[in-house]
Formats: sequence, C-alpha cells, structure tokens
Amino acid sequence: MVLILSSLCTQAIYSQQKVKNDEVKRDTTYLAYWNALQKLCGKSFIGTIAAGGQNDTTFAGKDLIIHVKKCSQNVIKIPFYVGRDYSRTWVLTKTPRGILLKHDHRHEDGSPDKVTMYGGHTTNYGNSTRQTFPADQQTVDILPAAIGNVWWIEIISGKSFTYNLRRVNTDRYFSVHFDLTKETDSPPAPWGWKE
Repeated sequence: MVLILSSLCTQAIYSQQKVKNDEVKRDTTYLAYWNALQKLCGKSFIGTIAAGGQNDTTFAGKDLIIHVKKCSQNVIKIPFYVGRDYSRTWVLTKTPRGILLKHDHRHEDGSPDKVTMYGGHTTNYGNSTRQTFPADQQTVDILPAAIGNVWWIEIISGKSFTYNLRRVNTDRYFSVHFDLTKETDSPPAPWGWKE
C-alpha cells in the first residue's frame, strides 16, 4: 500500500513538473515569436520572391510589400501588397495553445472573396524564430486540394521575415522574403480595411 501511494505521489509530481516544463517551453518559444512580430508593428518592408513565384504572373515583376498594420494583445494583421492588388491580409491570432494563421482575401469593394479565411493552427510551440501552420479543416472544406498545405513564417530579428507555403507531396512551393533592414513607406489601406 505504501509503495502504491509513493508511486502515485511520484507520478503526480512528475505530471506537475511536465506541465511546468511545457509552460516554460511555450513562454520561451511561441510567445518570444509573438513578441518579435509585435516589434514590427506599424512598419512596412519590401519583399522579393525567394521561390515558386518568379514565373507566376500574379507575383512576377510586381512590387511586394508587407505592412504590419494592426497589433493588439492577441491579433496581428499584416496586409501583403502585390503591385496594385491590395486584397490579401495575413491574420495571426494568439491562442492558449499557439498561433492561428488565416488568409483574409477581399475584393476591391471590400467584400470577402469566395476563397478566404483559410490557414491553420500551430500544432506545437515551434521556436522563437519559426512557427508552422498545417492546413485546418476549414481550409480543407474551402479548398480540398489544400489538404496538404503547410505554411510557415520565419522571423530573424532585425534581419528578415519570410512567408512560405509548401503543398506536401507536390511541387507546390512558394516563398517570399522581406528584408527587415529595408523599411519603406506604408501603402494605402488594403481593400475592405476597417480602422
């Protein structure tokens, strides 16, 4: 009986320690990443295609700019401007278990595109410079072919911000790199933006 109680106490202590270790890991990874994003608030940066878009008429030859436009405690909105197309905003939301990434697409009149709010939630705490977002069920419902989509955003403090998309088991790979040493003037508000 004493051995059973001792074993139960040891398991309880181990469980408490594991929870504490997980909280420390969370606080030093995705929260550090979140804080790095917050430091970019209000700034705009020039980008270049790093992979997958050089021959794509949507992106090739166009000015690429992000504006870390709106930051609150739990939501960061980053419009991604492609030439004169102001339709895209990356929406990152901090949750108790990680970060949710959604892609808000709008028409010029501000109405939602029929393909909008796709993305995914982190499945682990990642690290302080990179968070990964596998496609969620809402994405699969909207875009069945995107079942294998994985997005990741990497932030190297003071140096770079890189947005990436890979579709697993296909050749689909897109990457756009923003130089954090090259701040630029902020573009006009994106389509459908409400201040």
